[in-house]
Amino acid sequence: MNVGLVARLSLMMFVQYFIWGAWAPTLGNYMSLIGAGEWIPLAYALGPIACMIGPFFLGMVADRFFDSEKLLGVLMLIAGAAMCAMPFAADTDMFLPLLGLHALCYFPTLGLTASLAFHHLKNQEKEFPVVRVFGTIGWATIGLFMGYVLQADNTATPLYIGGGAALFLGLYSFTLPYTPPPSKGQSTTWKQIAGIDAFNALKSKSFVVFLAAAMLIFIAFGTYFPYAPLYFTAIHENFFDGTSLFANPSGEMAFGQVSEIFFMLLIPFFFRRLGVKWMLLLGMLAWVARFAIFAVGASVGMYYFILIGILIHGICYDFFFVTGQIYIDKKTAPEIRGQVQGLLVLLTQGIGFFLGTQLSGLFVNTYGTGGQLDLGGWATFWYIFAGATFLFSVAFVMLFNDRVADNGEPAET
Repeated sequence: MNVGLVARLSLMMFVQYFIWGAWAPTLGNYMSLIGAGEWIPLAYALGPIACMIGPFFLGMVADRFFDSEKLLGVLMLIAGAAMCAMPFAADTDMFLPLLGLHALCYFPTLGLTASLAFHHLKNQEKEFPVVRVFGTIGWATIGLFMGYVLQADNTATPLYIGGGAALFLGLYSFTLPYTPPPSKGQSTTWKQIAGIDAFNALKSKSFVVFLAAAMLIFIAFGTYFPYAPLYFTAIHENFFDGTSLFANPSGEMAFGQVSEIFFMLLIPFFFRRLGVKWMLLLGMLAWVARFAIFAVGASVGMYYFILIGILIHGICYDFFFVTGQIYIDKKTAPEIRGQVQGLLVLLTQGIGFFLGTQLSGLFVNTYGTGGQLDLGGWATFWYIFAGATFLFSVAFVMLFNDRVADNGEPAET
């Protein structure tokens, strides 16, 4: 292992997710404070929209004409400047456009940093997990720092910190190893970028079921980050006022990323013993359990009980999305693997997350006031999504019959 190179790429990945973790768990509370609570669904929809648009920009233009490290630097500098300007536009019509500019520049870099790392790592299977886990550590670090040290969930501080970190990564990117355009001199179509060509070549009913389930389960993600912080604030005000419990929810929510590190290390163990179908189902059922815990928590307000709902984030994310990526890697031929991984991102972090933000926002804005619900409303909110996710899980276990053989080759059952 090239320790120096791994360290440089790990710092890149740490800051990459540090930026996102600075504002994603706090923006809803900040917008509610400045009187923009009804716009929370739109604010959190900008990231998924960027995930849908970004791959086409990268695939059609950036991947063929720009060195990856330079492109990363320019995008991060713009993203950082836009986020630093947001607090100054809090009372104007420019707040959301600035967030949109940040999202359009930031979210395409999630794939860019991964591809840059893969380009330089020699032993990708062993070295990339080391690099990638620092991204999760970065998210957890800023969440714990924001919630327990700065106690700044309801302020503009997360925007300044996230914007400043993006500016740092923008400058740091120009020091990264030279990474030529990955598709220089190649012709690329929008169907290849969207994964449509690869999708047509798969001819597998179970693979279609997996992609549909992945999109539907990411509706759950679209409810969690926009509205879990507001729910935790309501829990604090009704049950723990005068204490530090859930006073700054980003601290408690960061424990979800800590569990993600733990469960990511367990994936190989469970993959060998359970197989892809039952790991994916566990990931889906973890979302059912999380929503049910939050619904009951709105009535009883037990701190450690609600914290369990946060701590199972590692199962919610790792056992479904990361396992799904492994499934794709084993299921598809090398020549279409990248296209199918791109299709997965489009369906999940793009369409699925977008639908989650809009459906949850529709409920909150219809039955709440200023982007906030009372405790009864929160209980109903979480029960609805728990029920929907449970139905998705039942349909998945009935329709998904695909498996991956021990030798790594796909096999239909």
